Amino acid sequence: MSKWKSGKGDAGWKIEGGYMEVAPKSGSIQTKDSFADFQLHLEFATPVKVDGNSQGRGNSGVLFNGIYEVQVLDSYENPTYPDGQCAALYGQSPPLANASKKPGEWQSYDIIFTAPKWKGGKIDRKARVTVLHNGVLVQNNVELLGPSRHKAVANWNTPHPEKVSIRLQ
Repeated sequence: MSKWKSGKGDAGWKIEGGYMEVAPKSGSIQTKDSFADFQLHLEFATPVKVDGNSQGRGNSGVLFNGIYEVQVLDSYENPTYPDGQCAALYGQSPPLANASKKPGEWQSYDIIFTAPKWKGGKIDRKARVTVLHNGVLVQNNVELLGPSRHKAVANWNTPHPEKVSIRLQ
């Protein structure tokens, strides 16, 4: 049985030989379990065929409870906005370096997430994230401004459970 699910039940992605592959029209998947502080190792490859530019090239993400996002994007020789490139904390923090490999080559993330703590409905400790992209430190214990947002300023106005699922977009 899969440890991943989609909005339709068990994950519709192809899972075999120690890897997962997005199946056409299957959408995002997420863990069945929830986590607070965690370390995640993830390997991925962007599409071999380069089609489009900026955010239109292999755009995806690793999301924690659909709230915080580490961007996945084909950023190899592909200019885009700083906090939207590969290994960015989406909408908040550009990576310290562009460690992207060529399209189709396997890449890795090592993500260390420290969950926020709430006290009396207010933020007591903000979430922090460290990311190594292909072994290069690109996010160094960055304190998040709040949940990831597109073209909006993040904030800590809405409490949420400490333990969150991990979603692959």
